[in-house]
Amino acid sequence: MQELLKNLIDNAGLTEDQAKKSIEIMKEFVHSKVPPMFSSVVDGFFADNSAASGSDGLI
Repeated sequence: MQELLKNLIDNAGLTEDQAKKSIEIMKEFVHSKVPPMFSSVVDGFFADNSAASGSDGLI
């Protein structure tokens, strides 16, 4: 997720707060388009894995 956040900041010129909000909107959109049984897959894709990698969590 950090990679997507950085990409939005660097390439789209968004602020960190704007990038975080954009990711939340994307997550909600994807949730609305997939069957409920794929909910956990969507959540896993958008999960902040920074705790596992040891980096600072931005989302």
